[in-house]
Amino acid sequence: PPYGVDWKSYEKPIKAEHEEHGYNGRFGPGTPRTSDGQLLFLLHLISKMKPVTAENPQGSRLAIIMNGSPLFTGDAGSGESEIRRYVLENDLVEGIVAMPNDLFYNTGIATYIWILTNNKAAIRKGKVQLINAVNFSKKMKKSMGSKRNEITQAQMDQIVRLYGDFKEGEYVKIFDNEDFGYHKITVERPLRLNFSLSEERIARVAEQKAFQNIATSKKQGENGLTEIEAGKDVQVKIIEVLRRLASEQLYKNREEFTKLLKDEFKKADVTIGAPVLKAILTGLSEKDETADVCMKNKTDADPDTDLRDTESVPLREDIYEYFDREVRQHVPDAWIDEAKTKVGYEIPFTRQFYKYTSLRSSEKIMNEIRELEESILGQLKKVMG
Repeated sequence: PPYGVDWKSYEKPIKAEHEEHGYNGRFGPGTPRTSDGQLLFLLHLISKMKPVTAENPQGSRLAIIMNGSPLFTGDAGSGESEIRRYVLENDLVEGIVAMPNDLFYNTGIATYIWILTNNKAAIRKGKVQLINAVNFSKKMKKSMGSKRNEITQAQMDQIVRLYGDFKEGEYVKIFDNEDFGYHKITVERPLRLNFSLSEERIARVAEQKAFQNIATSKKQGENGLTEIEAGKDVQVKIIEVLRRLASEQLYKNREEFTKLLKDEFKKADVTIGAPVLKAILTGLSEKDETADVCMKNKTDADPDTDLRDTESVPLREDIYEYFDREVRQHVPDAWIDEAKTKVGYEIPFTRQFYKYTSLRSSEKIMNEIRELEESILGQLKKVMG
């Protein structure tokens, strides 16, 4: 299998097949990143599976060895996640077996056997079996490249027996397909800004790109002035208006402050567009938790992108119950941007078999250090005579 093999040179026809043929082609669910072709190869194998028919009642089963990346690489909505979603929601994954390291001649990475079928036994329908066989090996007498371990026949028989028994135990976990899915929700919090017409903040207005762009065109304008000259004149007038209002007062309501500015610009006969007004407000503002919420309309608050966060909610959980329990009780003004919610799938294999090992006491560690120091001193004395 193509561990981490780049498929960029084949990208154009593969993407074309995905876009033009969809699920009638091999790559309907999506395509992974071009730096790793493993899940692409898996989709290719799935396309070769024979459907269950009267002539072929047993359907098809396939197995492929892959590294750990296809289990979890790719966020919700990515090609990798969509491929995992496809094979799990279509109940194709029968089991995954974690193999020992150092089994192959040219790599020592962790590997997993994925077993897929389109004709699961009744007891396995809607289920995925994980087998942790990472310790089912013995050291070779002589290494062959990166291959240092081998699986004995007895160990092979034990792995097959664990797979066939389909019972949970020390080495086996059984999950529903849905257990690997989650909703990725985007949590927003309101933008709160204060505004000041201090000299320092007025200077920041002049640094804003939209403000500088007022005077970039060289076309001929009215009164014989080029647009650059006219733009510079507008820039000067804007700064004059701001300086006329200069004070150390803090304004904590964006809507009220915006109205104040618009009224003053109107009095000074200065016409500015929305991008320039936004640049002026940006230069004059700072984040302030005590300020009023900035509203983008009468009902919706503007989100603060610096406070934006995401949460992964298991598919089995109600999104809003989770949100109330895990988020809202800590940040009551937060909300979910429902337009950004995505479904993702990942298989956290290692986490399912993790065993906590308590740390050694500091006293035990110090005793070991003393023993090592004494041993080193003893060896130095022998060397030095």
